[in-house]
Amino acid sequence: MTLHHPNPHRFKAVFQTFEDLADGAAGPDRLAALRAELARRGLDGYVIPRADAHQNEYVPAREERLAWMTGFTGSAGLLVVLKDEAALFVDGRYVLQAPAQVETSAFSVVPLSELRPEKWLESHLPKGASLGFDPWRTTLDGRDRLAKAVALAGGILVSVPEDPVAALWSDRPPAPREPIRLLDPAIAGETPVAKLRRVQETLREQRLDGLLVSDPHCTAWLLNIRGGDVAHTPLPLAWCVVPADGLPHLFVDHAKFSREVRASVAEHAHIHPVSELEATLAALATGRTFRVDQATAPVHLAQVIEGAGGTVDKGADPIALFKASKNPAEIAGMRAAHVRDGVALVRFLAWFEFAALGGRLTEIDVVEALETFRRETGALTDVSFPTIAGAGENGAIVHYRVTRATNRALHPHELFLLDSGAQYPDGTTDITRTLAVGMPSEEMRARYTLVLKGHLALTLAVFPTGITGAQLDPLARQYLWAAGLDFDHGTGHGVGAGLSVHEGPARISPLGSVPLAAGMILSNEPGYYKKGAYGIRIENLVLVEPRTVPGAEKPCLGFTTLTLVPYDRKLIDLSLITPAERGAIDAYHRLVRGALTPLLEGDDLAWLIRATAPL
Repeated sequence: MTLHHPNPHRFKAVFQTFEDLADGAAGPDRLAALRAELARRGLDGYVIPRADAHQNEYVPAREERLAWMTGFTGSAGLLVVLKDEAALFVDGRYVLQAPAQVETSAFSVVPLSELRPEKWLESHLPKGASLGFDPWRTTLDGRDRLAKAVALAGGILVSVPEDPVAALWSDRPPAPREPIRLLDPAIAGETPVAKLRRVQETLREQRLDGLLVSDPHCTAWLLNIRGGDVAHTPLPLAWCVVPADGLPHLFVDHAKFSREVRASVAEHAHIHPVSELEATLAALATGRTFRVDQATAPVHLAQVIEGAGGTVDKGADPIALFKASKNPAEIAGMRAAHVRDGVALVRFLAWFEFAALGGRLTEIDVVEALETFRRETGALTDVSFPTIAGAGENGAIVHYRVTRATNRALHPHELFLLDSGAQYPDGTTDITRTLAVGMPSEEMRARYTLVLKGHLALTLAVFPTGITGAQLDPLARQYLWAAGLDFDHGTGHGVGAGLSVHEGPARISPLGSVPLAAGMILSNEPGYYKKGAYGIRIENLVLVEPRTVPGAEKPCLGFTTLTLVPYDRKLIDLSLITPAERGAIDAYHRLVRGALTPLLEGDDLAWLIRATAPL
């Protein structure tokens, strides 16, 4: 089977962007320069979060301050720099990746599961020391946690509006200015006027005078606009202020607008340059109460409201919950995107089964091939996140990102973990399949099957309204727990409709406190990771829908699977699954076969028929 040669420039950008940011100068030299700059400013320490001013997961190149300083390229992390030590805090996804990327003689890598930054500061910050923080990249909750820890240590917390990292980063990339486009009304399913009405009704019900929209995803949803300012998410970086009455105020670089798009957006919002944000916010907030999202809003803008005599009402942005429950048009778009993606994945898997046997494939070869199959749909606009392609022991690094330096060949009799997704004009996908290269060991098959059993248990769950993700999370872990095993990440995250592949506020994890509601789309992705050996994860996207339960005393919900890709049959240990689980796998494979058969032919169709045959 032949494969079209991919665009090499595209993949150079994918694999080298972070290598350029985290070049050889990252580490001790830049750390020493930062300490000298802090001393010049009279500071004893400084906090560097991974975030930008909006707390985005994916940020422009000019905001990759943590990668530039340390060499760590994960999507979440926080660095605390003191005079004689520096601690990099990472979550469970990065406990293997971070030590491999940073100079551990300069930076101590601290898993968040073992110690929070605040606790570390209580015991490491010298009494009387001054610790600086960035009020543009620190949220209100983050500031409060830092203040408590610094006070307990006997130190002084100092707001530092002038970023010391920017002062050192002489070749910092420019701010993005990608064009803003209008979202097709048929895909959006609701007009900005109708969305604004819902938001303003909520503000008035909660006796709020206005809302600071600090999350650009919420602004994009509200005004039905998209952009390209960050990788992997069609996002225009912008701020928005929504009064309880009247049109919202949009703050964005005017160079991002064409004349036609600007005229259309101006029908629903007052448009301002970003330079007018603080003055306009102050004028609107004077003597009024404004909702400020504690998870995404910077301290600086809350201070602007308070400085103008306004009141900050700290709480969740109501737009986030509206955005999480998709309307029928958004759901239809997501279904169409998953059919299209399923075809691309089946074509890829048919190619992979043949190509992997030769023993010549590398991780980058696989990433390039998969993106090529997706591009051949004619609809791909971007991957929805950097593809995780972990062969053998690299698969045990939960969010492994292959680079030219780490690229590894696939070998027979090992596992290959492939977590990928796509952005299409009508929807977003995210799928993980663990694939056997040759014949897997009995241990691999047994542990894969335990993960699959948990995945199926969550898929088949029926639950009353009001149930949260934290309550559902144990369903996916129960079989691993019974074997004394577990995984150190959440089971599922929310997914946007043509927006971020990682979306709040709902999630399936021990921290998932938001009740699930009809229309939400989440991932179902339990896993297992054996350090130095292999990783296993199985992920589908699921839609929350109403369920009819005879005799139920409360309305019930359940999950409908959107992802349409077979599981790897070679990894299923039939002796460990029940007849009901076997029936569920066969039913899912019938669904996949029925949806994709009309769209495939030749060797690809033959592969699909074999892959979805009854167990």
